Amino acid sequence: MARKNLIDAGPIVAYLTDDANHGWAAAQFSRFEAFETCDAVLSEACARLAYARFDQTAVIRLVDESVLKLTFDTGYNIGRILSLMEKYRDLPMDFADACLVTMSEEEKDSLVVTLDKDFSVYRRYGRQAVPVLCP
Repeated sequence: MARKNLIDAGPIVAYLTDDANHGWAAAQFSRFEAFETCDAVLSEACARLAYARFDQTAVIRLVDESVLKLTFDTGYNIGRILSLMEKYRDLPMDFADACLVTMSEEEKDSLVVTLDKDFSVYRRYGRQAVPVLCP
């Protein structure tokens, strides 16, 4: 099992709602004790929940309960984030995805839990596929 389990906004939203991927997301939350993530992912998850008229504080409760752990220093990594967003501007790569790719570079043995198919295109360390877990 990966030493660093990262999570994107999609699985968080699916876990907290009746999304089509709810069952898969719930299985991942049962499988892993906790996930590491970043402020950008939390913001995206909260916005998506609010837009769909769900309680966005459910995301913040997951942080309060240490199910989601904020372990990323955006300011320190801003150069790498910008470089990735520029490299993948044709997709385009969003801020949260750039943060997650950068987080995956901090620990070689990491895994990104996501619903986002763009992660199959992204590369870390320049040429290495980002290890992902998707439905």
